[in-house]
Amino acid sequence: MSTPPPTGPLVTRDTIARQLRELGVKPGETLLAHTSLSSLGWVNGGAAAVVQSLLDALGPDGTLVVPTQTGDLSDPAVWQNPPVPQEWWAEIRATMPPYDPLITPSRGVGVIPETVRNWPGARRSAHPQTSFAAVGARAAEITDGHAPDCRLGERSPLARLEKLDARVLMLGTGYATCTSFHLAEYRIPTPRVQVGRPAPGGGWETVTEISITSDRFDELGYDFERDRPVVVRGRVGAAETRLFPVAGAVAYAERWLAVHRPREEEI
Repeated sequence: MSTPPPTGPLVTRDTIARQLRELGVKPGETLLAHTSLSSLGWVNGGAAAVVQSLLDALGPDGTLVVPTQTGDLSDPAVWQNPPVPQEWWAEIRATMPPYDPLITPSRGVGVIPETVRNWPGARRSAHPQTSFAAVGARAAEITDGHAPDCRLGERSPLARLEKLDARVLMLGTGYATCTSFHLAEYRIPTPRVQVGRPAPGGGWETVTEISITSDRFDELGYDFERDRPVVVRGRVGAAETRLFPVAGAVAYAERWLAVHRPREEEI
């Protein structure tokens, strides 16, 4: 069977960079990018060309940040896609390799974050399940000091991005991927959960963490975009694209979640 021809549009490094500038991306700023390579069209150069175009738009003084999460470094008892047999659980826990920011691949966030993780000069934060990678002038400032018991809260890169007036770029993705909303979960009454993962020196550990979920984030994002005139919308290639401040998204989510998704505090 022959391979069908690619669908367009044809997208290049230069066209992506130009369209990002037209959207409002500014040299020297810090961007937290959530991305979908397939949404852009046929990209000449693939993920590497997209990363280059983002860095072109940001310039030498800007910083590109992406989520490089590793949700597979977790308790096999909670795995669903796919689940594994219960008789495997003990051995999986005993033999799971610990997180290494230099070599542990990201999972479930797409090929562009994985490309950023491997980019020359990239820095990556230390949390074994919810790390971020960054390239640029403020990469170390953003990624250093990510607390091992704070996935996406006050001692994570998200809080630093908020303080630095960073913006979120959603390149072909929906609000369900918006990690900034999770920071709001740390600022309202939220259940705590026991989280299992491989320990840094080998073996298995369990830590107490805030329970996080992207449940209803699409609805939250729709209301945020309707109520706050800070979301810039446009297209990059074929991708519907949004650009907005981290701080504005967190502040709105804090109020919205407290009303629309109240959750009892429990240990």
